[in-house]
Amino acid sequence: MTNLFGHSIRGELLFLCVIEAITWFCAMALLLIVWGPAASGEKIFTFAALLALSCALISGASGLYQPEVWARIQRLVVRTAVAGILLLLAWPVLRAIGPEYLDGYRIEVFIGFATIVLATRLVFVAAARRGLLRHRIIAVAGGTRRSAIAPATRADATGPAEDMFEVVATLDPVGGLTKALDPTRLRAERVRAVVAADPAVIPEDMRNRCAAHGVKVMSETEFREQRLSRVEIDQLGPDWLQDARAVRAGPLEAALHRLLDLAAGLALLAITLPLLLVTAAAIKLDSRGPVFYRQQRVGRDGRHFMLVKFRSMRVDAEVAGRAVWASQEDPRVTRVGRIIRRARIDEVPQVFNVLRGDMAFVGPRPERPEFVRELRQQIPHYDDRAVVKPGITGWAQVNYPYGASVEDARMKLAYDLYYVRRRSLFLDLLILVATVRVVLFQEGSR
Repeated sequence: MTNLFGHSIRGELLFLCVIEAITWFCAMALLLIVWGPAASGEKIFTFAALLALSCALISGASGLYQPEVWARIQRLVVRTAVAGILLLLAWPVLRAIGPEYLDGYRIEVFIGFATIVLATRLVFVAAARRGLLRHRIIAVAGGTRRSAIAPATRADATGPAEDMFEVVATLDPVGGLTKALDPTRLRAERVRAVVAADPAVIPEDMRNRCAAHGVKVMSETEFREQRLSRVEIDQLGPDWLQDARAVRAGPLEAALHRLLDLAAGLALLAITLPLLLVTAAAIKLDSRGPVFYRQQRVGRDGRHFMLVKFRSMRVDAEVAGRAVWASQEDPRVTRVGRIIRRARIDEVPQVFNVLRGDMAFVGPRPERPEFVRELRQQIPHYDDRAVVKPGITGWAQVNYPYGASVEDARMKLAYDLYYVRRRSLFLDLLILVATVRVVLFQEGSR
C-alpha cells in the first residue's frame, strides 16, 4: 500500500494510473507533432498534459481502476465504452484549449484511449493471475494469526484483486525474530510488510532497520485499516480524535475545503439546471404534494438544520411523522421517485444546503435526529462523525450501499471515521470522482 496525502492506495493501481497518463501524454504529443500543422511546443505539451489528466479522471469515474471490474471481459469492455463516451462528451471543452484541427481526430482519440485502457488492464490481469502483484507479508504471533488477518488479505470482490496479500510466515516473538526479520533477507524475498497485533513485541532497533529498508512494520489494526479503507470501530481509543486530520486541519485547509464546496456546488447547479427543471415538473405531474421535501437532519457538532431534497415518496410516507428506515423496493416511493433515487437526482437540491454552509459537498451522510438518538446508543463512537459537516456524497456512500439497519449504519460509520481520520483535499477529489461512477452505474441505490 502507498500512503498518498494520508490515504492508502494500492501501489500497483497508482503505478497503472501513472503509466497510462504518461502513455496518453506521449501518444497525443506525438500525434500533434507528426501529423498536425506546426504549433508551439508549449501549446502541444500543455494540451497533451490536460488530455492525460482528463483521461485519468474519466477512467476513475468509470470504475476502471477497480480490479474487480477487470475480472469479466464484458464488464471491462462496457466500462471502457462508457469512459470513451465521457471523453467524447468532454472533447469540445478539451478541443477549445488545444489546436483547432483536432476536430478531425475524434475517432482516433477514442480508439487510442480504448486501446490503451484495454491493453494495460489485460496485462495487469495476466500479472495478477501469475501472482506477480501479490504482496508478501510476515505475521508475528501473539494475537496475530493467519485467521485474524485473512479477512483483510482478500479483496471485497472476486477477480484479479483476490488474494492480493500472501502470508509467507507466522513468527513467534519469543524467539527467532532477529534472523527472520533481517531487512536484507526480507527485501530479497520480496516481503512488503511485517504485521503484528502489537508491534512493541518487535525490538525498536529491528523496527527501525526494517523501515530504513522499505519494509513496513505495522499493527494488525493498522494493516486492516489500510487494506479495507475503513476503521476498526471497536479498536478506537477514547482519545483517537486528537490525531484525526479533520480535527487538526488549520484555517487554510478549512478555507480550501469551503472553496471546493462552493465551486463544486455552483458547477453542479449549472450543469444540471435543465434536468432539475424537468424533474420538478415530473414530480408535480406524477403525484400530489410539493416538489421539494424538507426534513430536519443532524449536522456538524450535533446542530440541526433543514435538509432539502426532491420529493421521491408519497406525502403520507410516514404515519404520524414516525421515522422509518427506507427499504429495498420501498412501496412508498413514487414512479418518478424510483427513477430519481436510482440516478441520485433527488440528492441534488442539497447543493443549497452546501451553499448555505449547513453541509459540505463531501462528508458523512446527514441523518435524522431520531436515528441519531437510536444509533448513538447502539454503536460506539457514532457521535464522532459529527466533527465534520455532513455531505451530499462521502467515503461511506461510495464504498457501501444505502443502509437501512443498525448493522448497515455501523459499517458505514467505519468508513465515515476513516474519512475523519484521513480527511484531505486529495481524498475529497477521489470521492467526487468515485461519485460519478456510483451515479453512472447506480451502485447501492434504493
